[in-house]
Amino acid sequence: MTLSSLARETRFMSALDQARMVRDKKVSPAELLEATIERYNEYNPHINAVNIVWLEHARELAKKADGQRIDAPFFGVPTLFKDLHTMYAGQPISNGNKALKDAKYVATHNTVMVDRFIEAGFIPFGRTNSCEWGSLPVTEPEAWGPTRNPHDLSRTCGGSSGGSGAAVAAGIVPLAHASDGGGSIRIPASCNGLVGLKTSRGRISVGPLRDEFGFGVELCVSHTVADTAALLDSVQGPGIGDGVVASPPSRPFLSEVGAKVGRLRIGLLDHDPLGVQVDTECRDAARATATLLESLGHHVDESYPSAMADATFPPRFGAMWATNQAISRDALASMLKRPVTSDDIEAVNWAQAEYAAKSSAVDYAKSMNAAAAFRRALAQWWHDGYDLLLTPTLARLPFPVGSFTNDPSDPMKPSRLAGEWVRFTSQFNMSGQPAISLPLARTASGLPIGVQLVAAYGREDLLLRVASQLEAAAPWKSFTPTFLD
Repeated sequence: MTLSSLARETRFMSALDQARMVRDKKVSPAELLEATIERYNEYNPHINAVNIVWLEHARELAKKADGQRIDAPFFGVPTLFKDLHTMYAGQPISNGNKALKDAKYVATHNTVMVDRFIEAGFIPFGRTNSCEWGSLPVTEPEAWGPTRNPHDLSRTCGGSSGGSGAAVAAGIVPLAHASDGGGSIRIPASCNGLVGLKTSRGRISVGPLRDEFGFGVELCVSHTVADTAALLDSVQGPGIGDGVVASPPSRPFLSEVGAKVGRLRIGLLDHDPLGVQVDTECRDAARATATLLESLGHHVDESYPSAMADATFPPRFGAMWATNQAISRDALASMLKRPVTSDDIEAVNWAQAEYAAKSSAVDYAKSMNAAAAFRRALAQWWHDGYDLLLTPTLARLPFPVGSFTNDPSDPMKPSRLAGEWVRFTSQFNMSGQPAISLPLARTASGLPIGVQLVAAYGREDLLLRVASQLEAAAPWKSFTPTFLD
């Protein structure tokens, strides 16, 4: 297939620039959607990033948009929703689960995030592949098969927002919805060479059915800091009945892009304090970023929160994560309107749900108390005078596809492997702090390597300011995959 000139021109164009084209009447929403569908048809068969589409519905939306207002920041820009929790009334969702896929479950309502994407002017045309219930850092669900990294088709794109990461990296859409309960925005951002911001707990409503007290937050993966900041402006703020509400920003987050930063005190953690292997390339990426930050006038020293060395954190987080899988199992039964069995759920998630089901309410309460103590201990380091923490996003390079395949004889094997890889992200889901992964390095073969910056609770403004400073100093705009060309 030969792409049209518009499909080629807009392939790696930012969402804000695509919206500007529509606003300037250089292209209509319908034309922009057709160019996006061309790219979907061309690239998706190679990477399996998009697993559900509603093309005719999207075409109707684009047709109606031609006569509507164009002041929404992303008016007319096509996008994709992650296939996890984001209900879009009238359209299917599977949560990466084979039973829900086979049942052809259709959402009956919109979640708050979906409403806000639509209010921002986006035209959604489908869903991106996710691992079942978002439980692993790769995207290889039995329901839909693996999503592949556009930079190297033999490698994982990460997860659980891996379909979103691959779709954006391949240039199908400029940004895509993503969510993060243990690193699931930052992990695919690192694997695919993208910007991935995990927001503060309570910055964005996860209503109406989910709870802000949990680990999960939602936003996107994108190519540019500006796109991420502008989307955050569009979707941030509480919903009805939210239990946690972050303080509103003093000015639009987009205003932080290019704003003066000042001299910051930044701690560097380039190893795992608990002794798990960190690949040399990942450590080098963090150290090179530290050198870059120093050249920009910041003070960087090898310091990190002592709570990062807490050996009790991984099992505590794992126990609470297993509880989420038990809740997901019950939710599946409700959605299917029948009891579920081990045939309906992947082995790793069934094993975790079974583990949680054997724990008591007192066990869970103890985990919650421990989580609160961990959160306070972690936050103390920022309170004591540091502005940011710099780490590798991941401890290892992207794994070959198939490394996390379920093994019924050892159902927890994928979880153990995940624990070795994801050493720097889940702590901040527990604490509720904002963190961002930036595509500042790559291997000799072209695989992206992300670095992570973490701020104190509520300081997305500072993260975006520094991220844009790094983007200007070490542009990654040309860091696009060649495997699909």
